[in-house]
This record gives sequence, structure tokens and C-alpha cells, in this order.
Amino acid sequence: MAKKNQARQVNEIDQTVAVSRDFVEKHQKSILWGGGCLVVLVIAVLLLHQFYFAPREEKAAEAISVAESLFRAGEWDKALNGDGENAGFLEIIDSYGFTKSGNLAQLYAGLCYAHKGDAQTAIGYLEDYDACGDEMVSNAALGALGNCYAEAGDNLKGAKTLEKAAKKADNNTLSPMYYLQAGQLYAAEGEKEKALECFETVKGKYAQTYTAQEIDKYIESVK
Repeated sequence: MAKKNQARQVNEIDQTVAVSRDFVEKHQKSILWGGGCLVVLVIAVLLLHQFYFAPREEKAAEAISVAESLFRAGEWDKALNGDGENAGFLEIIDSYGFTKSGNLAQLYAGLCYAHKGDAQTAIGYLEDYDACGDEMVSNAALGALGNCYAEAGDNLKGAKTLEKAAKKADNNTLSPMYYLQAGQLYAAEGEKEKALECFETVKGKYAQTYTAQEIDKYIESVK
């Protein structure tokens, strides 16, 4: 299914590029040689955006709105596979993989599988998610990936990923929580120095947060 949709997308891109090429060939006499390559490139990009990407972005945004509602309601299976009338995240990924909504569907799919307890499948989708745009969302996605690594049995990879998410976020909302989780995973693997470093970062840098209120007991546990 995915391969057929990807093939269809590639074919549509090829058709759009062909339109761009025909346009250039038709007007090539009016294009000066010195700037010809640049003009050709600009025309191709504009036509590709106008006739392919823009319409698909709009369709993808419409499709994902229903799946997002199902996700918020905790309907993980329906959010993934659709409700019988509307597409789920998996179909959106297959049909609109090149769009922003298609990319976002990767994140949602990963979170759905994580909620369903299938950490290994969740990891695949979370790794495919292109963490760009909204920094809070991107850092939260990285944190979710770290937790999934741990759920799948790789505590050290989970800890390193959570620590990376905490550093990237650098805020009072996500960072102390991720540092605490990373420290617990390091401690479980006997990496007491790394665990202590994470716990002390919460105590020193995020002292005013809720997570810091009980951080002393974690610090004592690894000393």
C-alpha cells in the first residue's frame, strides 16, 4: 500500500516537473543564457509548489484534523487506522508523506503505538518524524523517543536521548522531567555519576520547579 502511494506521488511529481520543462522549452528563446539556469529552477520550483505541494498540503491538513480529534479522545486504534469514514494517521503517512501533515502523522502514530504499549513500533515512527518547526513539539517528540527506547529495553540509549531532549528544551516544563527520567535510567544501569549529574542539574538549574521538590532523595540514592 505504502509503495503504491509513494509511486503515485513520484509519478505526480514527474508530471509537474514535465509541465515546468514544457513551459521552459516553449519560452526558451526569451531566456537569456547567463541567467537561464536560475530562471529554469525558479519556474520549476514555483510550478511544483503551486500545482503539487500546495493542494496536497491542504488535503493533508483536512485529513489529519479528524485523526487528531480521535487521538485527543484516546481512541488510539481509530486514530491510527481511521474510523471507517475518515483516514487515520497511517493512511495519511502513506498518501501525504511529503507534506507537513504527513510528517506530523509520523509523530502521532508513534505516540499512538506508545500508548498501546508497542514501544518497538513506536520507535520506528518517532525516528522517522522530522523534528522541525515548533521547538516544544520537537523536544517533546525526542523525549517520547527516549522513553520508548527505555520501554524497549535499552535504558542507556533512552537515558542519552532524554538527556539530549532536556538540554535542547532548556525550559522549566520539559527539562527537569527529562533530566529526572534520564537520571533514573542511568542509575538503573549502574551509571551513578551520570545519574547524579542529571539530578543535580534539576536541583541547581530548575530549583523552582515541581520536579526539584523531591530531587534530594534521588541525589542521595546514587551517592
